[in-house]
Amino acid sequence: MTPPTLLEAESLSRHYGPNRAAHDIHLRLHKGEILGLLGPNGAGKSTTMKMLAGVLAPTEGRVTINGVSLADEPKIAKRSLGYLPEQPPVYPELTIDEYLNFCADLHGLTRQQRRGAVERAMTACGLRDLSKRLIGNLSKGYQQRCGIAQAILHQPAVVILDEPTVGLDPIQILEIRKLIRSIGRDHSVILSSHILPEIQAVCERVMIMHCGRVVYAERLAAAGSEDFQTVLVAFTRPPAPNQLASIDGISNVDALDDHRFRLSIIRHQDPRAAIAGTAAAHGWGLIELRAEVRTLEDIFVELTTRDTTDAVPIPIRAAA
Repeated sequence: MTPPTLLEAESLSRHYGPNRAAHDIHLRLHKGEILGLLGPNGAGKSTTMKMLAGVLAPTEGRVTINGVSLADEPKIAKRSLGYLPEQPPVYPELTIDEYLNFCADLHGLTRQQRRGAVERAMTACGLRDLSKRLIGNLSKGYQQRCGIAQAILHQPAVVILDEPTVGLDPIQILEIRKLIRSIGRDHSVILSSHILPEIQAVCERVMIMHCGRVVYAERLAAAGSEDFQTVLVAFTRPPAPNQLASIDGISNVDALDDHRFRLSIIRHQDPRAAIAGTAAAHGWGLIELRAEVRTLEDIFVELTTRDTTDAVPIPIRAAA
């Protein structure tokens, strides 16, 4: 059974004169899901995140949060939304406790609700022991934690995090990733980043943006997936290419060097057993047989260096 859809964007676009910062974005976020929005700098990620969060009006399209239109009833829709922009909206002259109580006030929490909400957010973000510290005296990593704390303070159904680890050192990045995974147990999360390992580390599904468009949208397949498109083979006594092409499941044969071949596979077929059997029957001396599995890195590089932005779904394998 498919989990409920908590956030949906349809035909979302933002144009600045003739320039299209984001164009025809379609997105659905389900309950309990962590979705990664991946793309190089300038791909349109932040523009898209701002439109999803309701801080930038789209030129076209609509967004609904928990079934409520963000354009028609923004106050009601935003009650179900937590948002961390790329630059955390913190006040350096306030303590953590003062800042989160101020944010709770903005969210309309009552005095009775506020205390429990602030305690929960500080505990979740590892800030309780620093509650009386001025935010301006904190490291960038802890300031980022304050930004995340305000985003989850009112226990929203959806949390949007725009480049949450930008500018952090490696230790802080690992800590923030761990925090995001823990948030994902109680909230649905959209995370944007131009750093591929960031998405692989915490997300279940990925959307790749390039030149303002979504060029790829797919779940991160489980490690060990056997979904592949080509097979590499090598023989001590190589056959003619047409002999390999006659094996069921093979659509094309490319001859490489050193008696090696790259075999293109008909989608959803696995001819490896047939290749091994045919090689043994004809005495070809099979010495190599392995699937070439396309990683998310391969797909990202290919799609974001193309001149075209046509979306072509490609099976991927998650990093181990």
